Amino acid sequence: MTGRRRRGAGGTSAGRSAKVVVAGAGLSGLAAACHLRAAGHEVTVLERDDEVGGRAGTWRSQGYRFDTGPVVMTMPELLAEPFAALGVDLADAVPMRRLDPSYRAHFADGTSLDVRADMGDLKAEVARLCSPEEAERLQGLLDWLARLYDVEIDTFLDRNYDSPLGLMSSPLRALELLRLGGLGSLDRAVSRRLHDERLQRVFSFQALYAGVSPQLARAVLAVIAHMDVVRGVHYPEGGMHTVPHALGQALVKAGAEVVTGAEVTALVRGPDGSVEGVRLADGHVQEADAVVCTVDLPVAYRRLLPDVRPPRAVRRGHYSPSAVVWHVGLGSPPPPGIAHHNIHFGADWAGAFDALLDDRTLMPDPSRLVTAPSVSDPTAAPEGGSTLYVLEPVPHLGSDLDWRTLAPAMRERLMTFLEHNNYGTDVVVDRLVTPDEWEAQGMHLGTPFALAHTFGQSGPFRPRNTTRKVPGLVFAGSGTTPGVGIPMVLMSGKHAAWRVEEHLGGGRR
Repeated sequence: MTGRRRRGAGGTSAGRSAKVVVAGAGLSGLAAACHLRAAGHEVTVLERDDEVGGRAGTWRSQGYRFDTGPVVMTMPELLAEPFAALGVDLADAVPMRRLDPSYRAHFADGTSLDVRADMGDLKAEVARLCSPEEAERLQGLLDWLARLYDVEIDTFLDRNYDSPLGLMSSPLRALELLRLGGLGSLDRAVSRRLHDERLQRVFSFQALYAGVSPQLARAVLAVIAHMDVVRGVHYPEGGMHTVPHALGQALVKAGAEVVTGAEVTALVRGPDGSVEGVRLADGHVQEADAVVCTVDLPVAYRRLLPDVRPPRAVRRGHYSPSAVVWHVGLGSPPPPGIAHHNIHFGADWAGAFDALLDDRTLMPDPSRLVTAPSVSDPTAAPEGGSTLYVLEPVPHLGSDLDWRTLAPAMRERLMTFLEHNNYGTDVVVDRLVTPDEWEAQGMHLGTPFALAHTFGQSGPFRPRNTTRKVPGLVFAGSGTTPGVGIPMVLMSGKHAAWRVEEHLGGGRR
């Protein structure tokens, strides 16, 4: 959806209506707007870019289409919630399919494993690659992941916290989380249940999405593997950008206003500090009884709240590594034998994390993700062509790396990798995204993954989505609770809507 200003004509629910501005039309902002519009509020979404999407953006060139943000869609039931709030069925708004395999994992010894959608098929794959005994151990891991998820989704993720003491409101659930080993080491929790190192990597690499190594991550992060492997990876028809586009359309139809090309440059506040609206780059003031801000949290405090001291984690916290993403349009179709999502694991697992997280240098033996949308979606490329999304984790801008000089060498490094793994080298169009570009898009330290999910920066310890000094201002997005990833930011938008309701007089927490 593009255009300067779109307003629908319908209403949604009865009740006291307030004016709410949502700054940013990424997934968290759009989700918040859906829940707020469903509650009967007058909602205006302001997006600085020319189309909705935020980090879930798109780039088109010479008939090729690329998703520039997240490419792994999990937990579609969470996406269904904001649509359902507006009376829209997810299957109608965003048709999608479950991928099988979810991933194809390639290991340094030349073997590979298809992470199958059906758990019986996955166990057969593990028996083939490893042993029947390891397949039985896998079932034990899957059972543990399911129990951990059931406890964690309510206790640690899908709720607002005012302080860590909020955990005590569900003491039995918190004790169950401890009993399951949720606060222990992720690496040890997985290795106790699986003996094959290759399989251990499949169920622990997701910690890197959260900005920590499997060796240092807490076992609560295993919930990401449950979302990926057990609940499955999906692909929206037409690409990931169809998700924010459909949310924007649903909002307009429900009577909300979605304005693109509108950058929020300041908050308008009253004598007591409470928010009264926002000021745009063109000088226009949009009045509001509450504002949901989805700007990256450190950037939001720096640009919009210069007089408010940010939380300690925002000021001095541990931030996730960044990533280089290479978008490649090839002149040939997808080669046989590749899946939609492909993970290539390096041999030096521990050494790669040491380099990335401790030394803040390039991984000497990197693991990489290659997403090939054309395998599932021929519309991503012109006839006879294909697209690739190649991701390599790299340090954030707190390192000494100079991407102005490193970028050409990184492109050649990734080209060599593609050639070695038979993805093709007949490049028609390409775009290399480095931490410098992430920073230019408004992401602190040039990382799209925000604050790392260390124990002290997760759950109730993550920066709150409100600040007492600015009543009526609510944050949403990956920098606040519950955290990074599509499922988390969708929950973040819902949590922000709850906070607005609290501010306006009695919503849930």
